[in-house]
Formats: sequence, structure tokens, C-alpha cells
Amino acid sequence: MTTATAEKTNGQVKTNALVKKDVVDIVAARIRVLQEKNELHLPPNYSAENALKAAWLALQEVTDKDGRRALDVCDRTSIMNSLLKMVIQGLNPAKNQCYFVVFGTKLVLMRSYFGSIHVAKSVDERIEDIVADVVYEGDEFEYEKLRGKTRIITHKQKLENIEKAKIKAAYATVIYKDGRDESVIMTIDEIKQAWKQSNIHPIDDKGNIKLGTVHDKFMAEMAKKSVINRICKPIFNGSDDSNLVAYYAKQTDADLVEAEVEEEIAEKANQELIDIEVEAISDGESEALPEPQKQTAQNKKQPDAQGTIFSPGGPGF
Repeated sequence: MTTATAEKTNGQVKTNALVKKDVVDIVAARIRVLQEKNELHLPPNYSAENALKAAWLALQEVTDKDGRRALDVCDRTSIMNSLLKMVIQGLNPAKNQCYFVVFGTKLVLMRSYFGSIHVAKSVDERIEDIVADVVYEGDEFEYEKLRGKTRIITHKQKLENIEKAKIKAAYATVIYKDGRDESVIMTIDEIKQAWKQSNIHPIDDKGNIKLGTVHDKFMAEMAKKSVINRICKPIFNGSDDSNLVAYYAKQTDADLVEAEVEEEIAEKANQELIDIEVEAISDGESEALPEPQKQTAQNKKQPDAQGTIFSPGGPGF
């Protein structure tokens, strides 16, 4: 290693160390404030400090689509917001519950389906577990509909049926502690339609899954992820916004939609005029909006679409 290269490497290490101390310390301080106000109650077995350390290590490897490091291209505000939303939801990247994606200069937190299950159980303490499975051609599969609710009656499967080309549907089931259960079923066509909305575009114009994509390599797992996200959404949306975990679970999903739309607009701005209609996205203003307030009958404030916690100029407290 030459002297110049060594100096550059040492400089980068020092810069990262300073950024880490600044960002992590601010996020940790914000968490303490929320806990002191009794607005946030983390799970007893959850360590915010360990989760932040794991997230910072994970961020060293995150790059944008051009191979540039997230810590070099993402603005400090979006990094802090992503980390804080992670902690509020009780997620840890070391447990494969979440990961980070770069959209332009924004860092966006994304939940894995393990993370969505974890958050759903935190939001609704009546939930014992959420499970998912895939239905293949040749499986014995029965379900019933009762008063708008779906219930799986039987699912018997043979080993020779387990082949990605034979996937017909997938389902997720919420199992409640009182013994009740409720399911959501998606056919393979519905699943592919959902995948079409992905920013990595795994479905071609003919409706086929593109070879080599993660959806092609891990089709069954991605199908399970789709139905789990589908069944968790009403759990998050049905909760009052005074529940901080539910509030930021919804905002995490909204962040992704907004970031994907903004990126698509930026990519096509110099190519063609596009018209995109998406619900619950911001008007593009960067001004920070108030934090979610505890709901009362006299004071029902609606949270902002971005769920901004830190303003571009600094921490929001």
C-alpha cells in the first residue's frame, strides 16, 4: 500500500468514526427522550445499543445501484431517521429483520418478513404467531370464507409437488392466543402483480419472472413475503396512531413507496413525461413535520406522510 493510499484509507476510517459517533449518539439520545416520556416501550429482550451497532456494521456494506457507499451518498438526516425507525419498531438487522436500501441520496429502512411478523406481534399483543406457506400444483388445499374472513381447512403436500414452476398460490395465517386464526390467500397471478410494483422490476412485459432475479432464485420465499406483508398491513393500519410502533411501521412502508416514485420520476425526467398516481406520498417538501402526538378525543392530529423524525437541519428535539 502506498503512502497516499494509506493516508486516504486512514482518513476514511476517521471520517466514518466521527460520523458514527455523531449519528448513533443523536439517535440514542432521541430514544432516551421517548422512553423518559413513556412514549416508547422497547421489548425487554431488545437492546437498542446492540441493534444500532449491528445496523452501523451493515451500513458499511450497503451501496447504491452504481456501487457507491450509502454512507458517502446518503444525507445524514435520512440515515438518522432510518436508524431511529428501526429502533422504535424493535428491529435488528443482525436477526435478518430489516435492511437498508439507497434511493438517490436517501437511505430507506425496509423490513424483511421476519421483521413484519415481529412488529405485528408488538402492535397486537393478542397475536401468537404469523405463519406462511406455498401451495403447489397437486397439493390438497381447502379453505372457507365466513363473514368475509378466510380460514384454511386443510393443506396436504407431497415432496414431488415442491417445484417453483408449480407454485399456484401462497397464504399467510395469523394465529391468535385465544385459538382463533385468520388467513390471506394470494394466487400466483396476484403475487406477480404485486412484484411488478417492485423497484427491481422482476417481472417482464409478458408477465414472466426474469431469470436470475431474487424472485426467480427464491420464488417460494418471496411469495411468502408477499402474503405476510399483505396480512400485516391491516394490523398496522387498524392500530391507533398513538401506538408509536404501529405509526412508524406504516411510515416505513410509506417511505419505500415515496422513494420508489421519486427515483422513477428522476430516472425518467429527461426521457418522457410520466403520470404516476400514488396514495399517501408527500408533496416533495423537505420541511420537517411534527412528531406523532398521543391521540385524545379533543386532539386528533394526523401524522405526516414521511414520518420525519429529524429535520434536515438537525435533530427534532
